[in-house]
Amino acid sequence: MSAARRTTATVDVGGVKVGSSHPVVVQSMTNTDTADPDGTAIQVARLAHAGSELVRVTVNNDGAAAAVPDMLRKLRDLGVGVPVIGDFHYNGHQLLVEYPEMARGLAKYRINPGNVGAKRHDENFQTIVRVAIENGKPVRIGVNWGSLDQAILTDLMDANAKLPEPRESRDVMIDAMVESAMRSAELAEATGLGHDRIILSAKVSNVRDVVDTYRILASKSDYPLHVGLTEAGLGMKGIVASTAGLAILLEEGIGDTIRVSLTPAPGGEREEEVRVAQQVLQSMGLRSFLPQVSACPGCGRTTSTYFQEMAERIQGHLRDRMPEWKTRYPGVEDLTVAVMGCVVNGPGESKHADIGISLPGTFEEPVAPVFIDGRLDRTLRGEGLVDEFIDILEGYVDRRYGEVAVTARANPEAADGGLTPRQDGAGPPIVRRSEGLDVYSAEHKWPPGRG
Repeated sequence: MSAARRTTATVDVGGVKVGSSHPVVVQSMTNTDTADPDGTAIQVARLAHAGSELVRVTVNNDGAAAAVPDMLRKLRDLGVGVPVIGDFHYNGHQLLVEYPEMARGLAKYRINPGNVGAKRHDENFQTIVRVAIENGKPVRIGVNWGSLDQAILTDLMDANAKLPEPRESRDVMIDAMVESAMRSAELAEATGLGHDRIILSAKVSNVRDVVDTYRILASKSDYPLHVGLTEAGLGMKGIVASTAGLAILLEEGIGDTIRVSLTPAPGGEREEEVRVAQQVLQSMGLRSFLPQVSACPGCGRTTSTYFQEMAERIQGHLRDRMPEWKTRYPGVEDLTVAVMGCVVNGPGESKHADIGISLPGTFEEPVAPVFIDGRLDRTLRGEGLVDEFIDILEGYVDRRYGEVAVTARANPEAADGGLTPRQDGAGPPIVRRSEGLDVYSAEHKWPPGRG
């Protein structure tokens, strides 16, 4: 059983609440040149459409800072209201002062305390904090092991070297990261920033190190934590490492917003990191974003690729339909679908899903039983069974999650004799419940709405 969520303050980031009283937030970051407002706005919109609830952009020079207001206007023209965060290194204290429209437009500022300057570290850090206070913005104090505050690290290394039994350098580095985050948060509050305006992170690229770092950081305060690996890597390595680290921490109740920092393949979609983050949360039962398709891995009983192709097509259908379904069918993201390849586990797995189909394996009888809500609904056969199953799926979604179904569940006495009618009459059958028996039967009715 998962540990209770670590209790934190709540930080409002442009209307998105981050903290233990709210669902774990998915965020991402663009890799466009922010000085290109068109390209950046398009990528922010794509990330938001994929499900990113916060999107961060690099603000690294005058061109990027000057382009932010135009980029934000273009987003609003596209109807995209996702909060946009500015990522600052080295010169953030200058850019935020010199470009006040940019400072007002961003929803949050990310500060790396290791990159605000060594000689005037506190002064530069406080300049950013004061701009945040003036504009009513929260900040993320984002420590990174690749740009750790060298003054803190040196002090702790020197102190460690004087111990009778010095600790491993890894442990000292972790302490330095936590110390940098906590000192910076204290300085931000001392400058006047509200406690509920601060989010912390302390990222490394090794799973074991990130878990140990966040466990310690979580014990030090009630600030919300932005969790993830930095530079997770390409493809499978990045996905597996990020999932391993996030799963451990989330299972322990640590983490209020997450990012999966994947390196995209050349020409690859930036949105993949959003889908991975969503899948981590959904697989752990923390949030639901998309109906889930279960499919068997295949074996010697499934020598054709038919069921894999069907599972892929159904998964694509669900993803394509979700933008409309989310507005029409509240709760549809919890739907489970099974596409199984043979008789061994197919019927059982299909019964456990909300709706499922068990395709015939090699040398099995060429029939495909369909199960709905744990019961055999009908048997399909022939070349058009994929299209027919998708029609059945569409009908099931409408009956279960549509307005009439929701009203009937809220007021069962208003239901008409146990009948759950289809509203559009297209394709799938009407489902009738036999009175006094927990049994369902299906009938194809044509023309729609008659009988």
